[in-house]
Amino acid sequence: MQVFVRENNVDQALRILKKKMQREGVFREMKRRKAYEKPSERRTREKAEAIRRARKAARKQAQREGLIPTPKRREDARARPAGRRRFGSGEGEQGKPAEASASTR
Repeated sequence: MQVFVRENNVDQALRILKKKMQREGVFREMKRRKAYEKPSERRTREKAEAIRRARKAARKQAQREGLIPTPKRREDARARPAGRRRFGSGEGEQGKPAEASASTR
């Protein structure tokens, strides 16, 4: 696995590395290998994972065929502006300027 450090920004490169490792399942594997897993427990876990995957695939197929409705998307995820300003935008509650929300308390 390889991550490039741009403009000496190590924090960003570390975040990208963690995200890649999460997608690959490295953290899940490390947690699983922390202690010994008996063969019977391993078979049980793998069988449960296979059932979970099969159910998910069947649910996706049923949604594609229109047998069950697709889940509703959250409104707040689409309403967020494109920038990375989540906090400290200078606005108080409900989009009011900070002075106005402070004076109403």
